[in-house]
Amino acid sequence: MKTVTILGSTGSIGVSTVDLLAAAPQRFSVRALVGNCNVTRLAEQARRLNAEWAVCADESCHEALRSALADTQTRVACGPDAVIQAARLGADYTMAAITGVAGLASTLAAAEGGRTVALANKEALVSAGDVLLRAVAAAGATLLPVDSEHNAIFQALAGSPERSLEKITLTASGGPFRLASHEEMKKALPEAALRHPVWSMGAKITIDSATLFNKGLEVIEAARLFGLESGRIDVLVHPQSIVHGMVHFTDGSILAQLGAPDMRIPISHTLGWPERLVTHAPRLDLAQARTLEFLPPDEVKFPALRLAREALTDGGGSPTILNAANEVAVAAFLRRRIGFLDIAAVVAAVMDRMGSRPADTLEQVLGLDSEARRCAASMETALAA
Repeated sequence: MKTVTILGSTGSIGVSTVDLLAAAPQRFSVRALVGNCNVTRLAEQARRLNAEWAVCADESCHEALRSALADTQTRVACGPDAVIQAARLGADYTMAAITGVAGLASTLAAAEGGRTVALANKEALVSAGDVLLRAVAAAGATLLPVDSEHNAIFQALAGSPERSLEKITLTASGGPFRLASHEEMKKALPEAALRHPVWSMGAKITIDSATLFNKGLEVIEAARLFGLESGRIDVLVHPQSIVHGMVHFTDGSILAQLGAPDMRIPISHTLGWPERLVTHAPRLDLAQARTLEFLPPDEVKFPALRLAREALTDGGGSPTILNAANEVAVAAFLRRRIGFLDIAAVVAAVMDRMGSRPADTLEQVLGLDSEARRCAASMETALAA
């Protein structure tokens, strides 16, 4: 049996992972489930999977969680320290799916255990790429990408030698505003930005998809995962979201990974790797799909891609600053304090003001993250005034 811990079990990636585990109880044993404070869902998951531990990041939820699981063998803990301890339980496989920099410490703790970490928290690799990759290398851990695009690249590479790789292509759906005018985007409310045409995701990542910041973060993530510079990472808008990634080889060949837009497919790939699991994810019918479109992204209309590439080229703490400013700006947009187009404007202004800084240690990363958030918050306040 493979032992499993899920960091972020109550979010969308966590819920899909729980469903896959529940479908194969003979193959997996759950060490810990970690959520924030969705006690009802966390307790249901713990019962369903007979988890050894159920952990809430929010200490105020301890009593409610303890009561909800009082008649089970599942042990309960709450608070930031408990989250780290859950990550250090030594599970064979840890799903790192706590969104944003909030998931950085637990992802690092899991990597330091030297086992397999399935990375769904791209912000950890964007903000602290050097720190995380050093921890993975030092512990001899295995890092598997869960994002559908990076998982597609990982599958298409299939162990090919590095010298045969020319470049990679990540695909983007284009989000809900792919065909919108500048004026329509300027007036867009959160409800419109949250209506993703293909994927069902959490609010933050859905807004990132609408701005294309999600794809910008994925360019940085791909550079870290596959050791590529920005010029060898292409992005194409592919509205059907069937081709998730392509690898271009030096002989002119292109290998692409295709699948229905269902996160259970890349998650199951990491769960079963190097084998494959049987899943109930929908099967792709290419005859029904009929048309596959590929278009270059409009980096004038969607400046997020350009900003992300600038941060990757600048190096150091620039990706940390970009990510932190974006998180603050997205939260402000969801609270209706700034407009949709202000998200990229805030990020650009914070990057200009802060410049490039070193981010060689976890302390430097967290310090830069805090400073960038304060800077973005002040700009958000000025825009909202």
